[in-house]
Amino acid sequence: MQSNLSFPKGFLWGGAAAANQFEGAYNEDGKGLSIQDIMPHGVVGAPTVAPTLDNLKLVGIDFYHRYQEDIALFAEMGFKIFRTSIAWSRIYPNGDDAEPNEAGLQFYDDMIDALAKQGIQVMLTLSHYETPLNLAQKYNGWTDRRLIALFERYVRTVFNRYKGKVQYYLTFNEINSIFHFPLMSAGILTPLADLSKQDLYQAIHHELVASALAVKLCHEIDPQAQIGNMILGLPSYPLTSNPDDVIAAMLKDRESLLFADVQVRGHYPAYAARFLREENVQLEIAPDDEAILRNTVDFVSFSYYMSACESKSGGEEAVGNLLLGKKNPYLKASEWGWQIDPQGLRYILNYFYDRYQKPLFIVENGLGAIDQLVDDGQGGKTVADDYRIDYMNDHLVQVAEAIADGVDLLGYTSWGCIDMVSASTAEMKKRYGFIYVDRNNDGSGTLDRYKKKSFDWYKAVIASNGQSLKD
Repeated sequence: MQSNLSFPKGFLWGGAAAANQFEGAYNEDGKGLSIQDIMPHGVVGAPTVAPTLDNLKLVGIDFYHRYQEDIALFAEMGFKIFRTSIAWSRIYPNGDDAEPNEAGLQFYDDMIDALAKQGIQVMLTLSHYETPLNLAQKYNGWTDRRLIALFERYVRTVFNRYKGKVQYYLTFNEINSIFHFPLMSAGILTPLADLSKQDLYQAIHHELVASALAVKLCHEIDPQAQIGNMILGLPSYPLTSNPDDVIAAMLKDRESLLFADVQVRGHYPAYAARFLREENVQLEIAPDDEAILRNTVDFVSFSYYMSACESKSGGEEAVGNLLLGKKNPYLKASEWGWQIDPQGLRYILNYFYDRYQKPLFIVENGLGAIDQLVDDGQGGKTVADDYRIDYMNDHLVQVAEAIADGVDLLGYTSWGCIDMVSASTAEMKKRYGFIYVDRNNDGSGTLDRYKKKSFDWYKAVIASNGQSLKD
């Protein structure tokens, strides 16, 4: 049965990826090292002091050399938009260089031109978990205010270079993840267990000021482009109807809402004063910071993979979930323990839109799974990933429900539209894509691309503007 739910005309269907997870070419054409080059085991392992051969991200899926082939596959699926990121260390190899690296700028020129040739719009994330390594080692990342000026120089270069060619920008990827992954999120080398609350919240403030500066510069340099924020969307449900659990869920949600509240409203929310006081944190705020923060985003973007429960006491820990929380007894989980909650996507869309009245954009959603490459019966190979089709169908039906609720949604970019190295575990076996890439956890493989069953399914969803979805 076809869906009676509809998506608006001009809805931006597409896919998303990140430079550090799929580009490879980590040391080619003048690129400097990023923090990802010393994180061979993702967020689950301690960083090394230098790149190591077991770090799959050094090669990724070699998008750097194969982008024309991959973009042609995106076009075949019918993508309206492609979200990727710029590797800061491709443009400024050390992060604090006086001049940008022309070869790095040219690569993104070529990639953007290839997308435009296929009629695909571009969304660029300016900082996607890949702070230049030198800035982590020299300044301890975003704990140091000097990174604001260095980031401003970098984004000014990007806006001037790609003016008129990029339709959408995002500032910091999943900016609220700093609470759990300070190295990946903010280039902070101090281990989380040793990181003071003062340094943590000061780094958050620096990133929020830098984000607002990027918004200001984008509006000045390329006013036709739109620029948004990006947060990790993970709604918190009270585990029970006990008011203690309801308050626990409210407080947990505020960890993420703090970032969006500042980026959308242009100032710190009232509730921030209490928890900063209770954490004995006194932010060092420069005289111009409050005026800078008033440069607010054009739209709100977020990732959504799961929900979580919160409780003041009791409940089983949901150990697989990105930001922990309690296990929801009503939900099933993926192979990695991530609880699957399609209705949570409808809930968070309504929650964000009710709160902000700004257009929204789902820029990450998908299912990580262990895929098996099999013969397709026609002399080729494929993956029969019906589990991915079911997951995405169910989530997109809830997206349509949210649109029917009145949510203003710009588009949807499925995460990992082509297989790439996992951010959280640095594995290849955790696959999200519609396109299978022949590369394994030990680094072996041909890097050949194969269309999964979900490739044609998503192609039909886009061609029908969602009408092929099943209620």
